[in-house]
Amino acid sequence: MRPKLIHTVLAVSIGLVLAGCQTASVKPQQAPQEQAKADQINAQDLAKWRATHLNQQVKKEPEQAKDLWDLTRHHLELEPTIDQPRVDAVLAEYRRNDSFVRHASDRANLYYYFVLGEVLKREMPAEIALLPFVESGYNPLAVSPSHAAGAWQFIPSTAQLFKLKRNWWYDGRQDIVASTNAALDYLQYLNDRFDGDWLLSLAAYNCGEGCVGRSVKRNQRAGKATDYWSLRLPRETQRYVPKLIAMARLVDRADEYGITLPAMPNTPYFEMVDIDSQVELIKAAKMAGIDLELMKKLNPGFRQWATDPSGPHRLLLPSGKGQQFQLALSKLPASQRVTWTRYEIRSGDTLSQIARRFDTTVEVIRKGNKLSSNRIRTGKTLLIPTRSSTTTLASNASTQQVHQVRSGENLWKIAQHYGISADQLADWNQISDSRSIQPGQNLILYPDSSNPG
Repeated sequence: MRPKLIHTVLAVSIGLVLAGCQTASVKPQQAPQEQAKADQINAQDLAKWRATHLNQQVKKEPEQAKDLWDLTRHHLELEPTIDQPRVDAVLAEYRRNDSFVRHASDRANLYYYFVLGEVLKREMPAEIALLPFVESGYNPLAVSPSHAAGAWQFIPSTAQLFKLKRNWWYDGRQDIVASTNAALDYLQYLNDRFDGDWLLSLAAYNCGEGCVGRSVKRNQRAGKATDYWSLRLPRETQRYVPKLIAMARLVDRADEYGITLPAMPNTPYFEMVDIDSQVELIKAAKMAGIDLELMKKLNPGFRQWATDPSGPHRLLLPSGKGQQFQLALSKLPASQRVTWTRYEIRSGDTLSQIARRFDTTVEVIRKGNKLSSNRIRTGKTLLIPTRSSTTTLASNASTQQVHQVRSGENLWKIAQHYGISADQLADWNQISDSRSIQPGQNLILYPDSSNPG
């Protein structure tokens, strides 16, 4: 482990909070596998671990450094002691496609101070803060074909085990605060399970606790070494840990590799403010003096045009905007926080028909009107939360499209067809090697936006 800097800096202003934007983009098929499935995690073991470990976590403040990259370098711990060809191969891919690293770093700029701070407070290796680069390109809206979502790529069953709330309004997997704390809890659990071996823990985050455990036992029975590099693991897991180590090496030796990393100051990008109850995101953005796009980027857990009426009742805002927002919010009548439409029930109406008409769900209408069943009466009035016209226009400004790769196509041809750059297309799909696309593969693109993240 490298010697740590000894000067302390201001503490991260965001506490541990579980729970936390709008419609998700789709994570490409080439992206890494989602982490362990729920049936590979022993729920009783997890509960026992929570009771004995979570309250014992050591909380330390981030240390002073000229920027977050420098702070990261001083806490890297996982570099192999001998050359590993798998790491070298991935590093070569990253160097060929340095635009992926730059664009992912631009996205990470909003969240990295918080994530690295939480990692260091738990005395974890700084490489853990780089894991979302591997999982999602630091895109909290990323969704895999297997329905893993968020910067840390939780599948629904694992998200439930780690208490990440999910409903029509909100997905905690895409909330950077909630998902980061859940992911770090999960990784700490795995690290205890594998006796402090971080490489085995990371492999288990990718393919599952049972997958790694069985491989370890298989090698033990055969009298073979049981370190990560000696195990027979799924192909994706064999590349997963090398991807993280290669990313760490790239950060550590950026100058040597001719990579220019975007500026990442050692200061918090956001602060957390309480809102007490539901509010429309566009109204919150105006009160904070920021645009709706930035509001959504900081609060990607909110999937609709407003926050979840059942919480979490908090927003992340750029540092320094909290006081202005709180003052404006205190002057906004509760009745004006969310726009409601009054709808008179007509003969033949059903709740499901009304929900489809207003682009909402039966559950939302029932909760908003305190209905105990789906039975409704003609002539009665329902209150239905609806997005304002401004929000609707903003949400449609950048429409996601899916392109299926045909035989003979390459990234340049596809990008030219849609009027975008090949670098953008590669970045949106976390493609580090442009030669790796295959016929039948689905690519995600945003023709109307230069940066969907």
